Amino acid sequence: MSAPAVITTDIKEFKLASRGKVRDIYEIDPVTLLIVTTDRISAFDVVMPDPIPLKGVILNQITLYWMKMMEDLVGNHILAADTADFPKALAPYSAMLRGRSVLVRKAKPLPIECIVRGYITGSGWKDYQKTGMVSGHKLPTGLRESDMLETPLFTPSTKAEIGQHDENITVDQAAAMLGPALMTKVQDLALAIYSRARSHARTRGILIADTKFEFGATDDGLLLIDEVLTPDSSRFWPADGYAPGRGQPSFDKQFLRDWLEEIGFDKRPPAPRIPEEIALKTQEKYLEAYRLLTGTELTV
Repeated sequence: MSAPAVITTDIKEFKLASRGKVRDIYEIDPVTLLIVTTDRISAFDVVMPDPIPLKGVILNQITLYWMKMMEDLVGNHILAADTADFPKALAPYSAMLRGRSVLVRKAKPLPIECIVRGYITGSGWKDYQKTGMVSGHKLPTGLRESDMLETPLFTPSTKAEIGQHDENITVDQAAAMLGPALMTKVQDLALAIYSRARSHARTRGILIADTKFEFGATDDGLLLIDEVLTPDSSRFWPADGYAPGRGQPSFDKQFLRDWLEEIGFDKRPPAPRIPEEIALKTQEKYLEAYRLLTGTELTV
């Protein structure tokens, strides 16, 4: 499919509640939000000036796919995903919103990022090399970079403002922030969702190295919110060619990151313009992740 890229939105009929690196969120009424996943892309915590067309649609559809799969484990905040079911005031924007937006129930986000690691990589690998531990978890000696962890780890972090970096914390520190009972519930949910997703993805040729979840509190309990198991919130590796002992290629913005490193980007705004060939290669990686995970072509 093809559609015009959506870099930013301007829906005058409703209040803009927030504009993040990728998502624009509007307040529809006191209990309902509209989340629009744009085609903006960030790297090294810097938002690029050029979009990756269809990226927002892909991320939104992958999130919906996983949320449906996990409904028996935890409820989610989705109220409507079809623009035909949106308020009439949004009808003039339906072409822009189609496939990339959802109406959701308001929830109070928990103050931690719920990170699950199934393989030793990234900041977890760096911590392990220094201390033999990751977020307070003592790991076996002799692990190699990208080794699979037989038991996935819950490794929470703080939430940083845009442009800042999250800080890894221990489970005990998370329990001090949330309370022990809520922390245990969140940990159990995050590990259950990840374990199911990891098993499913492996049958489709994708290894989910790690991921982060967002949960929101409501009067009725916890809900799974935000994006779920996308190439932006997770490390997806191709199973074909997986080899511990080194870093792995990934289904995300790797082309973009590699190009930025090659040109000597100092990882501070303003970011350079993205060449078309880099944008297209990046888009193809996102599309490939969607096709492999869902077994379908993107048709929204």
